[in-house]
Amino acid sequence: MYSPPPDLDTEQRMRAHHAHIAEALDVQVEPGAEFWGWAGRTLGAPARTATGAPVWLRLVSAPEGKALGKLWDGALDAQHAFGDLDGHRPALLAIHDAVDAGTAYRAELSVRVDQPVLSDDPILQLSHSWWADLARTLAKVSAIDTDRVAVRQQYMDQAIPEFLGIPAPTVTCWTTAHADVHWANLTKPLRLLDWEGWGRAPQGFDAATLYAYTLLQPDTATRVRDVFPVLDSPAGLAAEATVCAQLLQTVTRGDNLALKDQLRNWSEELRRR
Repeated sequence: MYSPPPDLDTEQRMRAHHAHIAEALDVQVEPGAEFWGWAGRTLGAPARTATGAPVWLRLVSAPEGKALGKLWDGALDAQHAFGDLDGHRPALLAIHDAVDAGTAYRAELSVRVDQPVLSDDPILQLSHSWWADLARTLAKVSAIDTDRVAVRQQYMDQAIPEFLGIPAPTVTCWTTAHADVHWANLTKPLRLLDWEGWGRAPQGFDAATLYAYTLLQPDTATRVRDVFPVLDSPAGLAAEATVCAQLLQTVTRGDNLALKDQLRNWSEELRRR
């Protein structure tokens, strides 16, 4: 997924703080493999501990007054709630917070996942056991009790009529969701990455999200629906409508344009259900 590059000043400050925190946490960053998040808000890189263990050092930044809440604490909350999720989630090893000139910085040191994410190649080469692992892992996530919220009813009541032209379907069951299950957050063997936004959502939300990002691969989209039958149930309609509305909203902002036609076709199907 495309992320715009940071401006030069942001880039320099993030690199300086990343290097400083690496020193504070006693890890050695491996050169040449940094990964920038959206607009330079995050900077991650592979590193090794003093004992040689491979780790990942991710730095998040935000204005000091906004360094709180769901996204800021997502990784830490996920560690408390899930641990390593039976080996399917990279465990969080340490947190380091700092503030400089009105900007807050949080470093998250995690177990390194060396498998590449599935965004570039994957999708038609995933085994039955991989899909079974994904279904079991998301079922375990859904069973966790939490006060965190990934999707709000108020958003559904507004966005679904606006972007799908139907009233928001009734949510018959709220469960816990990772809330960002797409191919750039999945690996083979299965690891589920990026836990910033997890929380309560309509049942089937993670399956609906993965389905949305598979619309350009019809065979795999069919596989998602086979693995997650909730998507064809009355309970799953609220999740599908919410995800479709979210992504149609991003299209109006110039994102996910490759999915535009498929999302509109999906919205037509949902209107007929």
